[in-house]
Amino acid sequence: AGSDIIRTAVTESGAGCDIAVSARLSGGASGERSDFFPGLRADDPLCEKKIAILLYRLLSGLTGFSPPWGILTGVRPTKLMHMHMAEKGEAGAVGYFTDELLVSPDKARLAAHVAKAEDAAVALSAPESWSLYISIPFCPTRCSYCSFVSHSITGAGKLIPDYVRLLCREIEDISLIARETGLRLETVYVGGGTPTSFSAEHLKQITDTVSACFDINGVREYTVEAGRPDTITEEKLAVLKAAGVTRISINPQTFSDDVLRNIGRIHTAGMTSDAFEKARAAGFDNINADLIAGLPGDSLSGFLDSCEKLFRLGPENITVHTLALKRSSELVVDKRQSTVAGETAAMLDESAKLLYNHDYSPYYMYRQSRSVGNLENVGWAKQGRECLYNIYMIEETHTVLGAGAGAVSRLKAPGINHIERLFNFKYPYEYISRFDIQSGRKDRIRTFYEEYAD
Repeated sequence: AGSDIIRTAVTESGAGCDIAVSARLSGGASGERSDFFPGLRADDPLCEKKIAILLYRLLSGLTGFSPPWGILTGVRPTKLMHMHMAEKGEAGAVGYFTDELLVSPDKARLAAHVAKAEDAAVALSAPESWSLYISIPFCPTRCSYCSFVSHSITGAGKLIPDYVRLLCREIEDISLIARETGLRLETVYVGGGTPTSFSAEHLKQITDTVSACFDINGVREYTVEAGRPDTITEEKLAVLKAAGVTRISINPQTFSDDVLRNIGRIHTAGMTSDAFEKARAAGFDNINADLIAGLPGDSLSGFLDSCEKLFRLGPENITVHTLALKRSSELVVDKRQSTVAGETAAMLDESAKLLYNHDYSPYYMYRQSRSVGNLENVGWAKQGRECLYNIYMIEETHTVLGAGAGAVSRLKAPGINHIERLFNFKYPYEYISRFDIQSGRKDRIRTFYEEYAD
């Protein structure tokens, strides 16, 4: 009682397959659909697709809600779009998305637009290219929607000196391996967590190590997620600027102080404006800002007001996220109500119109599980200000080597579509206590490239 029940049945005969699906929803609605598919075998991968189509149409009819991404699953819809554009051209690929995957025309066109926007960045990447990711999984507080492995500074501050020391050692080890294997560094991305929750001294220790290990003048892009406005100071910005950082993020998430309180943020909308002013004064001319659609207590009008206020600050990048209801987040554990899917979809649709009108274009996109309305996250940029690292990461264009707790190294085989992953220990205390074990895993980078050497 109180649960949705969904059943599927596949009956194979010499002529093909009969597929039947039925559903009984906890709200009382029920129904079934079936169809015969000539020549189809039960073990054919196409059988799963046919089941998905029948279920999608059945559930859409029962609920009155049709997810705009149809039956498409996976984090990287643009990767699939790229593949079909190469085979069928743009019109054919968009048609495949709408006709075969039941994706809405708007989302299919968005995927095609992003796929084309990525081409210039991807063309800069060579077989020997790689990017460096540095993980700083510490934050001032934990947001109610967060499920990432991030630790509050107050609770885990005692770990920071050892964490920074070993992080710098890992960066040094990676630089040695990169030189030995002939890799060329394209981008650096320092993420979290909130890297600027560290002191200026600890940030300098990290950036000095990066500068000592790599030719920063030859790097195309160097990003640090300043993230929370309440962690940004003139002193920290000066450290980042002196280190050669070219791009930072200042992430309001919303300009409603009430919504900020709902999600456990300790900054205000006014602090976001102050942080932008400090960053511009420090010389940063490439700033990203994140907004989240679907936050608890927000509304369509409130979200669009946040967009307008952000436009006045003039960031070069704006990333519009859809709230993801992660199982381990406080928002889900405490069963707090979030904005409904229909209103969240309207936030994305209406904000996209505003973004286009303010000369932003979508340049990268990804999806997450458990996102409200099964919707997407989209990066928007002014012309020529696209974040290269975001594209390289989401399209798995080249190798990304990760340093720090929770970092994942993705080894891309030269010339073929093969990725191998190396995982660092997830938690900072484990990263510190088992560092030597983890450090040994990096030897696999050498042998990986030896296997693919000419």
